[in-house]
Amino acid sequence: MQSPTDSGTDREGFGRPDWLFGVAGAADAFAVANVRTHAAEALTLDYGHGPWSAPATPEGVLRNMQSSSIVVARNRDDIVGTLRLSTRKPWSIDPSAFTPVRRPIYLTDMAVLPSFQRRGVGKRLLDEAAEISRAWPGDAIRLDAYNANAGAGGFYLKCGYREVGRATYRGTPLIYFERML
Repeated sequence: MQSPTDSGTDREGFGRPDWLFGVAGAADAFAVANVRTHAAEALTLDYGHGPWSAPATPEGVLRNMQSSSIVVARNRDDIVGTLRLSTRKPWSIDPSAFTPVRRPIYLTDMAVLPSFQRRGVGKRLLDEAAEISRAWPGDAIRLDAYNANAGAGGFYLKCGYREVGRATYRGTPLIYFERML
């Protein structure tokens, strides 16, 4: 599913970004892993080593594709952002913290190349995730974010997600968010 290009300007204000959004295929596994790894490296440089520091591999991305859809943002031919959608609940999520729905969709592995952050790519990825989730059909998107400076809790709030709880999973403090569809 492709979306039209964004109507805004890039961070410096020069022209329109050539962003396209869609679902990744097997040929995109290396590029998706690259985006996740670069984002993890930037977080590690900024906030130190933590659970956000793990690099991604193309093999792991291919395994993810077997049970989920990986949504990507492209700038021309290059993948610059990604997230993963699944109907399978991640281990770190406690469903009792969320609004009960029949068909929840779980969002994980969101990452944007550091050079493309703060340009609207992440928000547009979340909008695309909502469109895809509605079509599955899904009733809500659920996710967790690190409850740390490296976490993106403020970003999810700005994008229309609602905090529904906090938990610790394997020693990692988390904040749960949802967006009703």
